[in-house]
Amino acid sequence: MLRLGIDIGGTFTDFALADQARRWTAVHKRLTTPEAPERAVIEGVSAICSENGVTVDDIGEIIHGTTLITNALIERRGQPTGMLVTEGFRDTFDIGQEQRYDLYDLHLRFAEPLVARSERAEVTERLNHRGEVLVALDEDGLRASLKGLVEGRGIASLAICFLHSYRNPTHENRAAAIAKEMYPELYVSTSADVFARPLEYERWTTACANAYSQPMVDRYLRRLEEGLAGIGYAGALSIIASGGGLMTPAMARRYPVRLLESGPAAGVLMAARLSEVLDMSSVIAFDLGGTTAKGALVRNGEPSKKYSFEAAHAYKHKSGSGLTLQIPVIDMAEIGSGGGSIVAVDSLGLIRVGPRSASSVPGPACYGRGGAAPALTDANLILGYLDADFFLGGKMPLDTDAASRSIGRTVAQPLDMDLMRAAWGIHDIANEDISRAFRMHATERGFDYRRSSMVASGGGGPVHAARIARKLNVPRVIYPAGAGVMSAFGMLVGARSFEVVRAHSQRLDSLSAGELEALLTSLRSEVFSHLAGDDLDRSDIATDVRLDMRYLGQGYDIEVRLPQGVSTETSLAMLPAVFATAYKDVFHTTLDQPLEITGLKVEARAPKPEFMPLLPADRPETGTAQKGTRQAYFPAAGGLTACPVYDRYLLRPGQVIEGPCLVEERESTCLLDKGDRGLIDTFGNLVAEINTQREVA
Repeated sequence: MLRLGIDIGGTFTDFALADQARRWTAVHKRLTTPEAPERAVIEGVSAICSENGVTVDDIGEIIHGTTLITNALIERRGQPTGMLVTEGFRDTFDIGQEQRYDLYDLHLRFAEPLVARSERAEVTERLNHRGEVLVALDEDGLRASLKGLVEGRGIASLAICFLHSYRNPTHENRAAAIAKEMYPELYVSTSADVFARPLEYERWTTACANAYSQPMVDRYLRRLEEGLAGIGYAGALSIIASGGGLMTPAMARRYPVRLLESGPAAGVLMAARLSEVLDMSSVIAFDLGGTTAKGALVRNGEPSKKYSFEAAHAYKHKSGSGLTLQIPVIDMAEIGSGGGSIVAVDSLGLIRVGPRSASSVPGPACYGRGGAAPALTDANLILGYLDADFFLGGKMPLDTDAASRSIGRTVAQPLDMDLMRAAWGIHDIANEDISRAFRMHATERGFDYRRSSMVASGGGGPVHAARIARKLNVPRVIYPAGAGVMSAFGMLVGARSFEVVRAHSQRLDSLSAGELEALLTSLRSEVFSHLAGDDLDRSDIATDVRLDMRYLGQGYDIEVRLPQGVSTETSLAMLPAVFATAYKDVFHTTLDQPLEITGLKVEARAPKPEFMPLLPADRPETGTAQKGTRQAYFPAAGGLTACPVYDRYLLRPGQVIEGPCLVEERESTCLLDKGDRGLIDTFGNLVAEINTQREVA
């Protein structure tokens, strides 16, 4: 069966086709069509099939990732959304968290609520913090409020957000049933269903984001499904979620907020699988695409996750200025330094790279599509790292003169420096910005990047990885084959999964094995219901159980994994020691205090597909790997250098190359600096030992 991974990015839409039986892969890349993202998908599916002599109906499964939800929240392109809220709490969104994210900035801005105050209606009902009913649900008042929102305000979707519903969803569920009874076409989300955790501001914001996205996602998936059917596709369609698991279209329609970081998550999944195959205990997954650069940490084959995420920053991309959401998401550092990031000189005469992006329309100046502002890709072209005639394998020639004019006008002339020096400044500043973000991200999580490896991906990642690794003192960089479309490959190594998170506050010494087993049985039943179907038996599904724990009275939780393969009673007895180890890993000490549980997480996972090498099916069998030489800028080698240029597809396992050099494939270019040494491993990965110029302590 052929499987196809598709990643829609801000600039390019990437495709990766794999035949597990014949052990071959093929890739395709084309410009994203922002006005109708499904158009690039449908055209690309037809193109990759045509290029590789297969038909669309040969494909058994398509796995798809998208930035559609993220962009919709940023650009506020959703449908009018209403909110039913517990009486007295209508203004929660306007009050916010009452925190200033910068004490000294007088111009702070916060993200506007997704639901305007005029579209929020109060409902008489009340639960206490234990989920016990204090005031019964006023169903007559509820119906009147619904009528006012739908018929008076014209809402298309509805978020139902009641106080303490995470402990008892009865009122929310009844309100949802009444809403669907009165208005069957109305999209309805309840906060307890979307993500049942305490902190009403975050839970309600998440429920509103889910409701806000539902009509758009439903329409998009319908257009996509109809378009794929129109070209003869009859296989399965899966959507990758922000936590790395695959969702069915039905699940994506129900929980669209879980798609927020779907594309970037796939690249991290691929890095995690590579770390397993290559037996690397710690990895930094680095992806540089057209719009952003992203970094994630992988320990023992598992990407780090978090359950609070901020989207749609309203002010200078500053944390605290966005919408705080509660969803399972791979923990990533993200910075607006992508290939399309626009370069400018600020009022202090300093070069800035990003966060604004040229996107695919008009794109960087060198794309020749009307873009006038210089971007990071323009600088890399001038520096000689990209071949103007071999971009996308020669399908998209670049305009070097346009890049030179743009950088000359915007950077070189105002700063009175030559063009090459200006381009190097842009390249190095992007590297420094990314390194700084990654350094902070890793240090805050107790991750020693000096003892890790970096996996580089994205169209621009392999160009920048060696120099970023050098700045971070990372000793090794892995350049996978097909790195430029690795997020699309990542779709193919993911498995269907669903995670449920529940708040549960209790001292550990008061929790019996029977109580814990009852809690886990209920949660396992819920996650199984989301996965089990005609094509997946319950016996195929594995579960992973994690607990949020802390010392009694603390305000910060540590996640620990419940020991597997033993009885619940034995697992419970082992938890204090498991927690002490996890706590010491982070804080380098332990305390003599009672423990408490604050939450439980149960994730159900289908079996992972078998890993396979990412070498393309059409790579040549014979030929000389070195294509020639090219003048490129390597300050460590003295400036402009005639460096070797290698054909990635002709490098064979065991072959060694020395930097400075460039290794070209159709979707990206790998750069090795002076002193770096690369080896092609048995999977076709280019494994580079980085000349960090100092020993790791």
